[in-house]
Amino acid sequence: MPSIDGVGSARTYGDACAAAHALDLVGERWALLVVRELLLGPKRFSDLRSGLPNAGPNRLSQRLRELEQTGIVRRRKLGPPARSWVYELTDWGRELQPVLVHLGRWGRQSPFRDLDAGISVDALMLALQGDFSAETGGGLSATYVLVFGDDRVTVRVAGGVIGITRGEPSAPDATVTTDPRTFAAVLTRRRSLEEAVHAGDITVSGDLNTVQRLLDSFPRPETAETPPA
Repeated sequence: MPSIDGVGSARTYGDACAAAHALDLVGERWALLVVRELLLGPKRFSDLRSGLPNAGPNRLSQRLRELEQTGIVRRRKLGPPARSWVYELTDWGRELQPVLVHLGRWGRQSPFRDLDAGISVDALMLALQGDFSAETGGGLSATYVLVFGDDRVTVRVAGGVIGITRGEPSAPDATVTTDPRTFAAVLTRRRSLEEAVHAGDITVSGDLNTVQRLLDSFPRPETAETPPA
């Protein structure tokens, strides 16, 4: 295995703790968010830039090189007709998904999070994966397509389990067309589904009640106490 110095970073905790070593590998700024953006499948560099607009191209390229050199990400060329280069997670890299899910659950309790900040489609899907509650879902069994511009994501709920994949099934129970910011606002109860539909910010094809049942399957966590001034 290459040393930390050998993958482009001279910073290391120098600690034999496995958690410290993991942070040596993915603790640099943007590294875990690159992993987040690849959880649902391969992406071109331009797609990663769209999902991480605040990461400069040079910084993003550096993180991708480091993640490649540590065996977390790999780069490959798609076959025809695309023939474009994409980045994807290795099997080891995909094992970071539950880490990100639990980190997100912890972060959602923060009293300091800016809920009006930008958010990517992949970040939203990670939130769905982490926050879904079979108990509040009430036996929900349905298939949804979430449409964000050119990006289509399928969400399937059955048997108390949620599954999320890119692509579109042949016969969904409902199709929701919106933008990430609006969907995030509805998901976090800052806007109601009814109000967003009435305002034209969300379009629902299919059963509106089934969409509301999906949203109700994500209870909001209690916010941690703000430290005294």
